[in-house]
Amino acid sequence: MQGKSFSLLTKNIIKPFNKIIEVDSDKSLSIRSFLIGSLCQDISRVSNVLESEDVFSTIQCLKKLGVKIRKIKPKTYSIYGKGLGSLFGKRNLTLNFGNSGTLARLLIGILSTTPDIEVKVKGDKSLNKRNMEKLINLMSEFGAEFFPKNKYHFPLKLISTEMPVGIKYKAGVSAQLKSAVILAALNSYGKTEILEEKKSRDHTENIICNNSKAIKIKKGKKKIIEIFGKRFLNSINMSIPGDPSSAAFFAALTILNKNSTLKIKNVGLNPTRLGFYTLLKNHGANIKFISKRKKNNELKGDIIIRSGKLRKPIFAPTSFYEKTTDEFPILFCIAALTKGVSVFKGIGDLANKESDRIKEMQKVLNNIGIKSNATKNEIKIYGKSILDKKNMKITVPNLGDHRICMSSTILSLVTGIKAKIKNFETVKTSSPNFLRIIKSLGAKFEISK
Repeated sequence: MQGKSFSLLTKNIIKPFNKIIEVDSDKSLSIRSFLIGSLCQDISRVSNVLESEDVFSTIQCLKKLGVKIRKIKPKTYSIYGKGLGSLFGKRNLTLNFGNSGTLARLLIGILSTTPDIEVKVKGDKSLNKRNMEKLINLMSEFGAEFFPKNKYHFPLKLISTEMPVGIKYKAGVSAQLKSAVILAALNSYGKTEILEEKKSRDHTENIICNNSKAIKIKKGKKKIIEIFGKRFLNSINMSIPGDPSSAAFFAALTILNKNSTLKIKNVGLNPTRLGFYTLLKNHGANIKFISKRKKNNELKGDIIIRSGKLRKPIFAPTSFYEKTTDEFPILFCIAALTKGVSVFKGIGDLANKESDRIKEMQKVLNNIGIKSNATKNEIKIYGKSILDKKNMKITVPNLGDHRICMSSTILSLVTGIKAKIKNFETVKTSSPNFLRIIKSLGAKFEISK
């Protein structure tokens, strides 16, 4: 899928820039649009799709399950919906989720309540290491079975339930688990009730909320989502905005560089995705959102960033975790170059990402002489405004973690410290144009096979 493995080599500090860019399309929305479109009636149309490895894995899995998907033109697709409960695969079919935890959890949610499903499910080396116990336990409540029993890592065999019944679920911080329950509930009998005590990403609800017979959302101090199963879903027609998580790396590059300004056009500004930007604005970063508009129940607009040091070290309370999940590695880099002790709380689940992002980022920061102390759920980073760069080199091994690769690249470009980042092709899972964009901003790098 990702092609040949390669390493990225950097050694030169990036010069000041004043640029306008567009970033890769939102991965979360791209994956969800295909999955939900396959469950709708009639033909759905999605434009400005992220054409990345994770999205290609989604398309391949759906095609194996009998869904017709046609590419109309670059980044624009028609999805010929089969309706709820209509996906089908041959016995012992194998579905490969690649590197995508989003695809794995959401498609398993769909398949768990789809009749007559018996498939093998797996991922790449990185995804196969990730614990799926919470997902398996939830889908077991609907009646699905997983084999071998008491095994919580891929590969696994999934056998769907023939008589799925709605459940009550108290949602935690994981939007993927919440989405899996929503998608499983759509083809279940009766009502499923989800109590959301901690607000998490709401892309799944936003895509299907125009189906008033299938979903009702009660907003208050605690959000309640009610799913009424076995109701038809209307087709979708949407354009995917730029990914705010991908944009965060270029925003960080601008903030940490000298005398630089960047405008990022057409970015998703869903409030559940803006923890990175809110946190940095609260600490003095010069970030503005302009030209805001709402389409397909999703807010989008442009972001303007100007370089400048933060007023104080970063303090990120637990409440920021879900709104900032993908951006913690690059936030750690910003903290490393901000004088004082930055503290990040409630981050324990970072250990269950594509890599253990707490431990791996500690190693990266240690490469540049930055001290850090971590517990299971917290990290303190002792930042410096001036680094002694002699004999330093950033080295990233074969982790299969796109966020670590991208963060280490930004760190190298703003410090001028040499870096060798292995397994860089994994960045294609989320941001296939990352290298093209940093090159347009003036970055110099080499590719090593």
